[in-house]
Amino acid sequence: MKLRELAHSRAGDKGDISNISVIAYQEKDYALLEKYLTPERVKAHFAGIVHGEVLRYALPSLGALNFVMQRALGGGVTRSLALDAHGKCLSSAIMTMEIPDDTDPS
Repeated sequence: MKLRELAHSRAGDKGDISNISVIAYQEKDYALLEKYLTPERVKAHFAGIVHGEVLRYALPSLGALNFVMQRALGGGVTRSLALDAHGKCLSSAIMTMEIPDDTDPS
C-alpha cells in the first residue's frame, strides 16, 4: 500500500537540509510507519535527491516520525536552481513510498 493511505506529511527546510514529518492518521498505524520508514528506505526513495545522511526522530506520542535529510536541496534555497528550492514537494513525494500491509492474511 502507499504511505499516503496511512499518513500525511509536512516539510520544512533550513539551508541544504530538508525536514519531513510523517504523521499517522490513526494511532494503530504508527507501528507500521516505525517498522518500515527507516532512514535507509527513505534515503533510497530519494536517491539522486538526498546526497547526505538521513536521520530519523520518533515521536510516538504524536504518532509521527521526523526525517532530517542532509544535502537534500541542491545547496539551499539561495543557491539552488531547483523549481522547488524549499523542498516542499518532498513531503508529497514521500507519500508514494510502498509500505507492506502487515494486516494482509495472504
